[in-house]
Amino acid sequence: MTEEPGEATAAGDRSTSWSGEDKRRARVERLKREGVDPYPHSFLPRDHAAEIQAAHDPRALAEGEHPEFRYRVMGRVTGKRGHGKVVFFDVRDVSGQVQAYARRDQLGEEAFERIEELDIADIVGVEGVLYVTKREELAISVETCTLLAPALKDPPDLFHGIKDPEVRYRQRELDLIANEDSRNIFKKRSELTFAIREYMHEHGWVELETPILQRLTGGAAARPFVTHHNALDRDLFLRTATELYLKRAIVGGFEDVYEFGKFFRNEGMSPNHNPEFTMLEMFVGGADWNGVMEFQEALVSTVVEKVMGTTVIERDGVEIDFKAPWPRVVLRDELLAETGVDIYKASRDELAELAGQDADPNDDWAGLVDTLQGKLVEPKLIQPTFITVLPIDIWPLVKHHPDDPKVCEAFDGIVAGLEIVGGGTDINDPVEQRERFIGQRERQESGAEEDPHPTDLEFVRALEYGMPPASGCGLGIDRLLMLMTGSKTLRDVIIYPAMREASDAV
Repeated sequence: MTEEPGEATAAGDRSTSWSGEDKRRARVERLKREGVDPYPHSFLPRDHAAEIQAAHDPRALAEGEHPEFRYRVMGRVTGKRGHGKVVFFDVRDVSGQVQAYARRDQLGEEAFERIEELDIADIVGVEGVLYVTKREELAISVETCTLLAPALKDPPDLFHGIKDPEVRYRQRELDLIANEDSRNIFKKRSELTFAIREYMHEHGWVELETPILQRLTGGAAARPFVTHHNALDRDLFLRTATELYLKRAIVGGFEDVYEFGKFFRNEGMSPNHNPEFTMLEMFVGGADWNGVMEFQEALVSTVVEKVMGTTVIERDGVEIDFKAPWPRVVLRDELLAETGVDIYKASRDELAELAGQDADPNDDWAGLVDTLQGKLVEPKLIQPTFITVLPIDIWPLVKHHPDDPKVCEAFDGIVAGLEIVGGGTDINDPVEQRERFIGQRERQESGAEEDPHPTDLEFVRALEYGMPPASGCGLGIDRLLMLMTGSKTLRDVIIYPAMREASDAV
């Protein structure tokens, strides 16, 4: 019976014998002198560790080699153990981990010594037949082991992971190497974006791509990033929204359209805000705000269930169910219940008193109501809920509400006190839209809204050709994923988040 040493030593375990960077680099130089290329060009075909683990039940197989099953795996060495004649080492790829089993008498002295000198975090390609250990574990009996990329730096703690958020976010590659939870979050992100596109395609939607560099910024009340186009010798803006371009496409004959992509808003950073973020912006042709709310809640509940296996997630010890339909509440009613004040009848001073230190001296009625929504209503909404009938001055592209000229058919979707979606019934009257743009401009210049920008007359001109009824919304992918995965900050779900400059960055 072949002797098998104890458990593999993982990087970060105090018993690990570290080579140190100098020794790692010296080994690479020695290999090059000996005619060994430590950076070969390819390793194909290859199998994945998870597929191997799923394909075989080691308890149903005899101990030893099974030549009928041959595999090639590429991955990072995460643990190694052995003495003299036998070395076991763990190889981890994107799917999971599998053991590799190397014997001196099978490989010969030179090849075996190459395996003995492998460092933790080296990337290798292993080929061999399936092997079942006496502990009833699967392994690959190594016939060849190729060094594909030596790790020149000592890796992070693979056993305990990286706790320092500065390291995790600035050097995400180290976070991914060391933290399985982080790898799983970004796998979930990929699954989420795929599930959304699949859902939209199945329902007949058309995905369009609109400019990221825009002549005018529009579609969102946000400060833009400005860049300069040398050939045109003019400033352009990174888009804050895609709304105006998508609606021009609706004028051109499309109906149900969406865009999935990056948006840029030159504003502050917080656990819930990043200047570069991902959003799904979509428009339901022929529908009012009820139609887009119904489609959006069905979309989110479906993709959450597909990715997570359930519509129910847990956050801060509370179960949250994304299952459709979501309740709809009216902002006026919610603030009346919270404060005893009817915002439709209250003076600006009354609203400012309710807002307290959160009120800005330049805030008008709409701005104060928006502040009160964020302060008093949203934090109390844990289950997915639509807040409806919002101040019209905040939504210059949305049709007015028949009940009062101060409000419109707009909504915000709130989950766990966090806004993940907003939208409404879109204006398709070019005369009204021009007037609303003018009103928005005047409001911005008064100081009630930041960052005045020119009216998009090209959009108004497009509406003059006729746009059918439509309603739209923007769904924040980063925030949705943050909720789904239990993450506390957007930096956990954006693979390379915006960071302040590090004085010691290299």
